[in-house]
Amino acid sequence: MEFAFTQEQRMIMDMAQDFLTEISPSDKIREAMTTDRGYITELWQRVCEEMCWQAITIPEQYGGLGLGYVEQAIVMEQMGKQLFCSPFLATQALATNALLLCANEQQKQRWLTELAQGKITASLGWLSGSSLQNRHWGSQSVQASFTLCEGGAILNGEWQQVIDGHSCDLLIVTARSPANGHIKLFAVEPKACQIQRLPLPTLDQTRKLSRISATQLFVPESDILGTQADQHKELELILSLATIALAAEQAGGSASTLTSSVDYLKERVQFNRPLASFQALKHRAADMKLELESAISAVYYAACIADAWSQGAKSDSALHRAASMAKSVCSDTFTFCAQEALQLHGGVGFTWEYDVHLYLKRAQSSATLFGAANIHRARVADSLLGPVERQETGYETDLQP
Repeated sequence: MEFAFTQEQRMIMDMAQDFLTEISPSDKIREAMTTDRGYITELWQRVCEEMCWQAITIPEQYGGLGLGYVEQAIVMEQMGKQLFCSPFLATQALATNALLLCANEQQKQRWLTELAQGKITASLGWLSGSSLQNRHWGSQSVQASFTLCEGGAILNGEWQQVIDGHSCDLLIVTARSPANGHIKLFAVEPKACQIQRLPLPTLDQTRKLSRISATQLFVPESDILGTQADQHKELELILSLATIALAAEQAGGSASTLTSSVDYLKERVQFNRPLASFQALKHRAADMKLELESAISAVYYAACIADAWSQGAKSDSALHRAASMAKSVCSDTFTFCAQEALQLHGGVGFTWEYDVHLYLKRAQSSATLFGAANIHRARVADSLLGPVERQETGYETDLQP
C-alpha cells in the first residue's frame, strides 16, 4: 500500500498541530489534571466551536463533518503529541461509534445531533471487574445484566474503567441477558436517573476513569439502542474502531518523547560537549525513531482499513486484525520510547518539572487500555491461523485462556 495524505488531510494535520500547541502547553496539562472532570471545560468548548473535532466522523445529515477514520487518526495523533486532556476518546471514538452502529434513526437524530453541536459529552461502559482480572476487554467482558419488561428493560451490574464516566452527559452501557446471553446497548442520562458514578484513582492523571453501578435501573424502550436481538458483533466493531484511535494517540505520544529527548540531548552539555554528540546516545535515539516509523505505518494502515470497511470494501475480520496490529505495535513503541526518554533525560527525567513522567504514565495506562499488546498479537495470530493452528505452530504468548 502506498499511502500519502491528501491536501485536505495535511491541512487538518497542520491546523491540529498549531491549535493543540496553543491550547495544551505543559501548564494547561497540569491544570487539567487537578480538575474533577480531568479536562478544562473552556478548552473543550473551543475545540467544539472552532475545530468541530467532536463531529469529525458524524455524518453531515446529523450536523457532523462526515470525514473518515484517517482524519480521526490524524487528530488523535496530534492530541497524543500534546498530551491533550479532553473527553475526545470517550465521546468521539467510543460513544459516537456506538450510536452509529447500534442506534435507530430516531436515536441518531436525537443524540448524534447534540454530540455534533458539542452540547454533550458521552462515554461507553462495558467492562466488569472479574473480566479485568482475566484481562478480557472484548464483548466477553460484559457481565452486567438486563431483563426486558413492559415499556423497557431493567439493568443491574457495574461497569469498570469507564473513560470520563463520572462527568459525561450521556452514558452508553452494555448488558447481557441471563436468558440467552445476548448483548444489548442502552443509552443512559446519568443526571436523570439513579446511577452511581465513582471516580477512580489512576496512575495516569491525564485520563480519568470511573466505576459505574446500577441496581434495578429502568431504561425506557426509547433508550434501548437499535433493534438487533444481539449486539455482540457491533460491540466488537466499536472496540476495534476505538482501538485504532487509541493507537494513533500512542504514536503521537511516542513522537513527542523522541522530540523532547533529542532536544534535551542537544542542549545538555557533559564533558564539554553536547550529549547529542555521543554515538551511543545517537543509537538510542535512532532506535526510537525506527520504532516510531513502524508505529505510524501501522496506525494509518489500520485507519485506511477502517475507512474501507465503513464503505463496505473490507470485512469485519480485516478491521479487527488491522486494529490489533496497530495496538500491539503502538503499545510497545510508546512504552519503549517513554522509557528511553526517561533514561536519556537522566536525573531530571524523574522530576515533576519535566513532562517525561507524564508521558511514561500515559504510555503505561494506554498499554493496557483496550487490551495489552500480547492479547492483540494473539488475536492477529488467531485470525490468520486459528487458535488450534497457533498452538501447533508453537506461536505462543502469555495470554491466559
